[in-house]
Amino acid sequence: MTGTAVEVERGVYTSALDLFSIGIGPSSSHTVGPMRAAADFRDRLADGGLLAAVVRFGCRLDGSLAATGVGHGTPDAVIAGLRGHRPETVDPAVVHGAWAVLEAGRVLDIGDVRFTRDDLTFAPRERPHGHPNSLTLRAELASGDVVEETYLSVGGGFIRRLGEPAVADAADPHPQEPGPVTPSAPAFRSMRELLDLSRGRSIADVAWEAEVAAHGDVAAHRGLDAIWTAMRACIERGLHSDGVLPGGLRVPRRAAAAWRRLAERGESTDAAEAVSIYALAVNEENAAGGRVVTAPTNGAAGVLPAVLYQSVATAGFDPQLIRQFLLTATAIGSIIKANASISGAEAGCQAEVGSACAMAAAGLTAVRGGTPAQIENAAEIAIEHHLGLTCDPVSGLVQIPCIERNAVAASTAMTASRLALLGDGSHIVDLDTAIETMRQTGADMSSRYKETSAAGLAVNVVEC
Repeated sequence: MTGTAVEVERGVYTSALDLFSIGIGPSSSHTVGPMRAAADFRDRLADGGLLAAVVRFGCRLDGSLAATGVGHGTPDAVIAGLRGHRPETVDPAVVHGAWAVLEAGRVLDIGDVRFTRDDLTFAPRERPHGHPNSLTLRAELASGDVVEETYLSVGGGFIRRLGEPAVADAADPHPQEPGPVTPSAPAFRSMRELLDLSRGRSIADVAWEAEVAAHGDVAAHRGLDAIWTAMRACIERGLHSDGVLPGGLRVPRRAAAAWRRLAERGESTDAAEAVSIYALAVNEENAAGGRVVTAPTNGAAGVLPAVLYQSVATAGFDPQLIRQFLLTATAIGSIIKANASISGAEAGCQAEVGSACAMAAAGLTAVRGGTPAQIENAAEIAIEHHLGLTCDPVSGLVQIPCIERNAVAASTAMTASRLALLGDGSHIVDLDTAIETMRQTGADMSSRYKETSAAGLAVNVVEC
């Protein structure tokens, strides 16, 4: 497994540097994942000395990737990946627009290879590999031979090549650097195990030990700081960006105007509305295809940064509090990812926004001095009140109801934290039970409500 999860004994820990990967909008599973898959395919051709021999590329999108891929920018992402771009470093402006060129009947160049509309096929009703998000990449060589690979985009920007475990990227972008490195990470797969490990220390301490085991302390510190820098920049761009979001819905950006109204009232630093506006700002940036951080997905990218920003702004953006928040949230997100899902295509929006809300509630409770038991309680409250939430984006765009949904979930995370801190951590339903319930609910949920835009708001909203 390459650089994404530390596996020890029974425990699986997904690093903060992967769970919060820096990429572009509008979707981690439909944009970031396919770009990584296409870049990995290109790398494999290059490593085998075959890239120069390619005379034609092709890509088939299945299931949800086909059903809502155009609205999520999947064709653009695939072409960008085949050109060698990666979501964490590419200029978003370079990515967008490829599909429009193909739809207009024009030809794109991928190196010396011509790429046309016919080289991209869609199969929205098919799931040949048992997963809602699969894509098959194909390269025809001058010799007549064909190289083909199939990838699954499993949520949060993670990809899995058939027959291999899920990875956040084809190569580890966070190599170990000089500094103390522990020989193994703490083993936990459940909240119960994490609580046992947290006796006498914080959840953030446990997560930090795992980060150091994966990356070394220097790279881990730099990675966490880079994540926060990208989150903060995304919020602040969104607070000062007006206009209309791309796509046929013509959704206006609202965060900047709302932020100006708060400032005029003199309440921009402490108003309850501020956290909702921060979330709007992030998800408007995401919908516009800008630079965002998966948290743990793009569709849910606004919840955690909004709560984090609000909780540390008055403390002068203290780096220690920021790291404590992110590490605590990562530990909770790792458990959810290991035992259920963070993918809307797999389990509906409960897996995306519900997971983000739980992670944010946990992080907020930690920086407010909560005990591990109170942190678990906050995360459980957040998950419990998102159970059954469907993923039904109108027109396949990550706009309605996604943008407002992040704002509401950010407020819910703060409420969950307050409720947990008012108690002593005792509660009847534990987080592991809530996560298992989310998994079962996702398994029972019709695929029409899992990012296919085949039911719910997606079919009941009249597009003008």
